[in-house]
Amino acid sequence: MTEPLKHECGIVMIRLLKPLEYYQQKYGTWQYGLNKLYLLMEKQHNRGQEGAGLAVVKLDSPPGSEFIFRERATGSGAISEIFSNVYQRYEKVSTDKLTDPEYASKYLPFAGELFLGHLRYSTTGKSGISYVHPFLRRNNWRSRNLALAGNFNMTNVDELFNELLAQGQHPRDYADTFVLLESLGHHLDREIQFQYDKYSKEAKGEELNTLIEKNLDIHFMLNKASEKWDGGYTIGGLIGCGDGFVYRDPCGIRPAFYYNDDEIVVVASERPVIQTALGLDVSDIKELNPGQAIIVKKDGSVIFSQIQEPRNVSPCSFERIYFSRGSDADIYNERKNLGKFLLPQILKVIDSDIQHTVFSFIPNTAEVAFFGMTDAFNKHMNDVKLRKISEKGASITEEELKEILSMRVRTEKVVIKDIKLRTFIAQDNNRDDLAAHVYDVTYNSVQPGEDNLVVIDDSIVRGTTLRQSIIKMLDRIHPKKIVIVSSSPQIRYPDCYGIDMSRMSEFAAFRAAIELLKERGMQHVIDEVYRKSLAQKDKPKEEIVNYVKEIYEPFTDSEISAKMAEILTPKGTKAKIEIVFQSIENLHKASPNHKGDWYFSGNYPTPGGNRMVNTAFLNYIEGIDKRSY
Repeated sequence: MTEPLKHECGIVMIRLLKPLEYYQQKYGTWQYGLNKLYLLMEKQHNRGQEGAGLAVVKLDSPPGSEFIFRERATGSGAISEIFSNVYQRYEKVSTDKLTDPEYASKYLPFAGELFLGHLRYSTTGKSGISYVHPFLRRNNWRSRNLALAGNFNMTNVDELFNELLAQGQHPRDYADTFVLLESLGHHLDREIQFQYDKYSKEAKGEELNTLIEKNLDIHFMLNKASEKWDGGYTIGGLIGCGDGFVYRDPCGIRPAFYYNDDEIVVVASERPVIQTALGLDVSDIKELNPGQAIIVKKDGSVIFSQIQEPRNVSPCSFERIYFSRGSDADIYNERKNLGKFLLPQILKVIDSDIQHTVFSFIPNTAEVAFFGMTDAFNKHMNDVKLRKISEKGASITEEELKEILSMRVRTEKVVIKDIKLRTFIAQDNNRDDLAAHVYDVTYNSVQPGEDNLVVIDDSIVRGTTLRQSIIKMLDRIHPKKIVIVSSSPQIRYPDCYGIDMSRMSEFAAFRAAIELLKERGMQHVIDEVYRKSLAQKDKPKEEIVNYVKEIYEPFTDSEISAKMAEILTPKGTKAKIEIVFQSIENLHKASPNHKGDWYFSGNYPTPGGNRMVNTAFLNYIEGIDKRSY
């Protein structure tokens, strides 16, 4: 993607199921859990570069000693910083003590059995260390301590906030993370009070604590807390008594994968990172079902609990197109298929003139789709060769045969990602000119004035980089026609489940549709959508309809694509510019298990999505430049 988006965060939960002595003997270090946490977080660095944090719980810490530890940092180097801070705690410890798991368990910080890691991208504009997960709710009762981290965005923070007020609480912040922490904490407190009332007549002190912790009903806590949650989420939590959980939203919007055996339980946002960290096959890793939680009790028992029933199951398709690591076996094949399925549209736009067409890609995330596109064209070319040979029959000459067999698909690395600009030029008047040189071009890679140039990208959102940089740069090598190919469909609608794109003006497709309406004297469509959107502004989210769809209804996909090409073409461009998009039908064909396509279709899986797009459109018309959630 030429315009990287801030998006879903990444989480990791690890539970060691054996004493630390076991890992010292088998793996040569009691720090096995910490080391795996570091690796799993680094392998998910793509999911968050604004901050990182970790929390660790000791299972059998005696009274008077710390049992829950946390470390957080901001910035792209946060992972290295937090682990450096942890390991620095051990620098002055003698080798004998540092290699003694019993000593470590008693006296060293972060020497625990239950781990939670988080990588953060802010999608709400709030930044700083106070917004970096894990969040921590403290209490003198072990079981009332809660560390929380998640990959989520809630659409109804206002409702959840007011619910806390109705309970008599006084939340310290309006952010969804604070609200969820206090919501879960409230229901955790109620569950512990229930267990206390049940057992306090028959036990006291540590015996009472043990009964409460053993019978703590995490399912009930999660179920009651999440009854009114509206959003996409995978949430991990550590309870001070030693219980841990990861819970996935009932629509399955955000991903969560797990592995467990008799040594370890691991949950992460992406499958291949678990494979790499633990040396596992793809078949070893499972995915949490929508609405399901994996719960690990202090005694090591693993429970899979259906917290909320699945509804409108819509795993995010953008995960497959762009955000998740392409090293996942299924995602790799899906991205190749996204490239393959574009064959008919591309053939049409180049008039089937493969001989005079060069194929390339926008580095680096579109590379796999490029492989799929070229695979499809190679197969097509083989069919063309076979047909030509068959037409010639037995009369074909050796020279004709050589000429036919020499026909090939021409691929080049035309676009090079050259530099990464730093913020010291952010206020400079020439910043746009400098930004145009983030990419560079391979000269003499096309025949000037003769060749078409087809360049695939994984998606087009704003189109700013295309207009300011990519198209200008490609035009410098003088192709006859430049075809920008998007392996995803037209992005028409904002997101509210964890991706930072919430303003209607951000979408080139929306701007194109508005321009077409104005050009064709159809301003009344815009006015009518505004009237209907304004009329439902204060309705409950369950009653709100996505009327923004009507902005696009008068036009075909091709008409909008053509208008996008027009508005994204810089002045002075000599080559003809065309844009080709994936169809929603082929997106579903390529990624059949991830139907979450609201970015393209406007079909939101939760009511909060319709409220958000309604607000986004009203903000656009009224000139309000702020997020719509």
